[in-house]
Amino acid sequence: MQSPPKYAQFAQATARFCGRPKTFAIAVSVILVWLITGPLFHFSDTWQLVINTGTTIITFLMVFLIQNTQNRDTEAIQVKLDELIRATKGAHNALLDLEELDEESLEFFRRKYEALAHEAREQLKRGEQDTDTPDT
Repeated sequence: MQSPPKYAQFAQATARFCGRPKTFAIAVSVILVWLITGPLFHFSDTWQLVINTGTTIITFLMVFLIQNTQNRDTEAIQVKLDELIRATKGAHNALLDLEELDEESLEFFRRKYEALAHEAREQLKRGEQDTDTPDT
């Protein structure tokens, strides 16, 4: 297995760092220092511009970092789910990699499982069990 690209390593390390309570405390401290210095700078436009520019840049960069983290986590979850489907006896292997299907194909599977759920609820109403195994 090859090592992750430099950006992925950087994004992962930064996400870990930014998610820590100490990092949040640092951010709050920066805001407090900015607030305290307000009277010192007579609440000038430059004083306001400093915090506006800083928070805008950080927010802009964090959007990409969060998206990268979400994409990586989603891909990992999908692979794990695919493995569970593959390893489960009687499971439909056609459900592997559903996230790659077009909307129409995905809707077909959604309707199929919606019908199975409806039938299971009807079975419960009749006092039957709602457990079943996939058709083989």
